[in-house]
Amino acid sequence: MFVSRKKWASILWVCLAVSGVARAQQPGAEQRFADEDRDWGVAPTSQLRQQPYHAPTPREIPGAQVVSTRQLLGMLTRADPPVLIDVLSGEGHLTLAGAKWIAGAGRGSNFLDPVQSILTQLLGQLTGGNKARPVVFFCANSQCWLSYNAALRASAAGYSEVLWYRGGIDAWAEAGLPTAKTVAGR
Repeated sequence: MFVSRKKWASILWVCLAVSGVARAQQPGAEQRFADEDRDWGVAPTSQLRQQPYHAPTPREIPGAQVVSTRQLLGMLTRADPPVLIDVLSGEGHLTLAGAKWIAGAGRGSNFLDPVQSILTQLLGQLTGGNKARPVVFFCANSQCWLSYNAALRASAAGYSEVLWYRGGIDAWAEAGLPTAKTVAGR
């Protein structure tokens, strides 16, 4: 079934209204979900994190922009939405509706390893070779370094509009927004 961008935008805003994301909390305040803005005092790094990948993450990332649930939702309603990239391991997990799943993109040891080459190639395909096309990386939640690493990799590959959705799948689901099951090769 094909859903037009205009219809998709309408569906997302209805989800916002139902979930409460669209409701103003306080003037100037934004509702946050699943610890997406929690500060654990972890300093940002430009180096790839090695295992364990499940641990508190920084609130900032060099070479990329951190986006909240509400910000991401707004981006997805634009005429040219960003490419959503799920890097969480484990086939068959829930993900953001419309996301591409690239398991393993946040693993590896350095920016010259085979993971970097594969991710760079896949990003080229997903963006049509446009390194200015916004790409959003996410994984489970704000305690998952896989998306942080993948965003660093995209920045190292020369992408200029790299976004890190720190709250990930948990924040999206907590906000009551559309999810789907991952499918291998998509």
